[in-house]
Amino acid sequence: MFDIRQNSPNLKNNLLLRASVHQAIRTFFIDRGYLEIETPCCIPAPAPEAHIDAMSAEDRFLQTSPEICMKRLLAAGFDRIFQICKCFRRGERGNKHLPELTLLEWYAAGYDYIDMMAQCEDLIRFVFNHVQAGPHLSYLGRTIDLTPPWHRLTVVEAFDRFTSRSLDMALDEHLFDEMMGCEIEPVLGWEKPVILYDYPARLGSLARLKPSDSRYAERFELYIGGVELCNAFSELTDPVEQKNRFLKEAEIRNAAGKKEYPLPDKFLKALSFMPDAAGNALGVDRLVMLLANTNRIDDVVAFTPEEL
Repeated sequence: MFDIRQNSPNLKNNLLLRASVHQAIRTFFIDRGYLEIETPCCIPAPAPEAHIDAMSAEDRFLQTSPEICMKRLLAAGFDRIFQICKCFRRGERGNKHLPELTLLEWYAAGYDYIDMMAQCEDLIRFVFNHVQAGPHLSYLGRTIDLTPPWHRLTVVEAFDRFTSRSLDMALDEHLFDEMMGCEIEPVLGWEKPVILYDYPARLGSLARLKPSDSRYAERFELYIGGVELCNAFSELTDPVEQKNRFLKEAEIRNAAGKKEYPLPDKFLKALSFMPDAAGNALGVDRLVMLLANTNRIDDVVAFTPEEL
């Protein structure tokens, strides 16, 4: 019999696990009144984010996220929606990254990021309970307690606790990403999952700012075993502010010599009709990695880019 992946002896079991994860996700949302939807992968304009590069497809782009189209559905009155879909990001490859990845993305009208934190906890525990027994996850030789409440930590607190610089210093010295990746992320979520929240306003281009302190965006990320699992926020619904933010992101891209993207005009027009809502984008590949007890994303996908 042909062996598709000689260096991944557990591939078949991991793909069975992956299918079970997909089933659990769908059960969770359908039981809670969410509509599963599909949106196009090939779109005329991605969100012009400074540090995420889209793949070109003739005169269009492969989506980096289904966010633009899903929010248009929110504006059209679909108040609870989810989908599991393929997304594409140029230049992303590593133990935790693929240029073609699988995202779970969902939105709930009437939610803010605090509501989304609670629902995210419920989802992860539901999926874990579906595929394994007990409230603990064994990952890379350590045991992670999944019982609530999970730890919550602001980005300011994380920099004060785990690095030699404050958050403001890291931003001023353009070291935020480096310090997050090298000093903060690897230590998060080993005893219990950690929700890292209240990101600097400049790092939440589609997120609503905190009414009580506009220096921060209502954004959070979830970490388990040092793995960033999702990115979520209270949604910005002001089309003028959103356009201004997109233009700033475009300036950063231009200064870095990156490809210019057209503005997603239809999305901006729809935004004024969108209700207050929260959204979440969760990496399904990484979720399966945790459950499969591996630190290699290659171990949980049927084909890697190099095998095609």
